[in-house]
Amino acid sequence: MRTKITTAVQTGKILISDGAWGTFLHQKGLQSGECPELWNITHPDKVKEIAQSYIDAGSDMIETNSFGGTSFKLEYFGLADRVSEINEAAARISREAAGENKWVIGSIGPTGKMLVMGDVTEVELYEAFKTQAIALEKGGADAVCIETMSDIDEASLAIQATKENTKLEIIATFTFEATGENQFYTMMGVTPGDAAIAAVQAGANIIGANCGNGLKNMITIVSQMREVDENTPILVHANAGLPKVENGKTVYPETPEMMGELTGQIIQAGANIIGGCCGTTPEHIRVMKASI
Repeated sequence: MRTKITTAVQTGKILISDGAWGTFLHQKGLQSGECPELWNITHPDKVKEIAQSYIDAGSDMIETNSFGGTSFKLEYFGLADRVSEINEAAARISREAAGENKWVIGSIGPTGKMLVMGDVTEVELYEAFKTQAIALEKGGADAVCIETMSDIDEASLAIQATKENTKLEIIATFTFEATGENQFYTMMGVTPGDAAIAAVQAGANIIGANCGNGLKNMITIVSQMREVDENTPILVHANAGLPKVENGKTVYPETPEMMGELTGQIIQAGANIIGGCCGTTPEHIRVMKASI
């Protein structure tokens, strides 16, 4: 029987999450300009293969293929009326791969709309996140990961919408850019410390960072979050380094061994849950698990 993720963390156990999804979907045949989330309906077997590969590599939890699953993102593909169907399918596929003993984390990404620019109202954002979160819970998710956030207000609305309409545990992660030595800010000027405080105040059970940085920078980011919050569990989904273009192809320079070597340091900095973002593979997850 699965406990809550936070309960497992309280025992002192370091948990392993999964790795990249987007890179993997393209390897499976997703074309540029195609809707990744629609594959939950059209290619469920291929989506399940990705989820299964991370479970087989030793992940304690896997995400869902629903990062762009809000109505705002899906309307670009003419799919705004299929939010519930697509997200429910996403969670169901990951649940099938995870079985009864591993956790399923519903991925909720940013909408691409800017409150500060008047693109969208708070009510519209809340409703979009609410619909997505309810569908992910219905499909079998244990938690949501509100991820790749840069705006505290948008992240807070996603946390609030999930908290008020589901029983899911809530993970909130932000994406930071290095602007100087040991200086990190989101695109909206939010520091790791500010993001941590705001996410917890809004009701997040787990905080953290994803994308934008390899494990080395994440060590500093986690340390800065720990400075302002000693107790809330921290999740890190690091890239396999920063992408480079070689022969017209995007490559990520950090090998599984390189990420494995840094795993101890990220735990020492205060991370409780470790996984990967862009460029990471089941092999990265396997090596990080082994190093723990």
